Amino acid sequence: MPALTLLAGSSNGPLAAAIAEAVGTPLGACLTQQFPDGERHVELLESVRDHDVFMIQPTSPPVAEHLLELLFLADACRRAGAGRLTAVIPYYGYARQDRRAAGRESIGARVIADVIAACAIGRVVVTDLHTPASEAFFSVPVEHVSAVKLLARALGNVPDDAVVVAPDFGAVRLAEQYSHLLDRPMASVHKMRLGPESVEVRQLVGDVRGRTPIIVDDMVSTGHTVAASVRALLGAGCAPDITVVVSHGLFVGEIERVLGGLPISRIVTTDTVAQRSDLLLPITVASVAPLLAEVIKHLHRSESLSDVLAHR
Repeated sequence: MPALTLLAGSSNGPLAAAIAEAVGTPLGACLTQQFPDGERHVELLESVRDHDVFMIQPTSPPVAEHLLELLFLADACRRAGAGRLTAVIPYYGYARQDRRAAGRESIGARVIADVIAACAIGRVVVTDLHTPASEAFFSVPVEHVSAVKLLARALGNVPDDAVVVAPDFGAVRLAEQYSHLLDRPMASVHKMRLGPESVEVRQLVGDVRGRTPIIVDDMVSTGHTVAASVRALLGAGCAPDITVVVSHGLFVGEIERVLGGLPISRIVTTDTVAQRSDLLLPITVASVAPLLAEVIKHLHRSESLSDVLAHR
């Protein structure tokens, strides 16, 4: 069996360190830096020749910089003679650009998948893709793992009157999973996105009157979809005690202004994206480090991943 090496980019150092601790292997030594003109530079500080290398780098904001750093890291490993390269991308940026909505636009998710494969990366590990069908964009094997069970456990005991809510049509299948795991009914919000920071709710399907909502989605970015859903739920008579559960907490822009003042008692997310310490929001973080560590160990030993793959 080849030697195992874990390398980390700069996007989420605490998660990479936690994964390494759970695997039982220290992070390999590498240097990532940015020159004054904005160019990135990556250098390995130890040998990886013939090693089984796992590169841990969520492509979280700033997405382009973190993606480029991952590609440079892969190229450095290839040129240093690594035996096998696996990119562990807990949060996969550009996943929302999975189709053309207006006609004359790129499909960013496909472009990025092609670029990753072109850098001699032989396998990709991702967590809760925005659209599971995006796996088909990759020409290399993709291990799509799910944090849903982890997050469902992190919720603890949910109220008997709880209802799982999908904030848009794309989250319905995800809501079905939570509904099954929590043994609670579900509802869904049908929305229309009017712009990057403008969402209009068209319809609410399901009974939420007097119930305690649990809004579930794969990610929260600016918070506008959640805010629109909360207002629709309140308008339908739900209990003013709302929980939000998301795999990826990006929390960008003026999210405190968007969600502030709404009766959101807690936001449960993971550490696929490094969390800001300045946010005054009721955020609870469940780490995906043990999950991803198990994936890495199974892949290194060429063992099945059937228990953790996300097929939905």
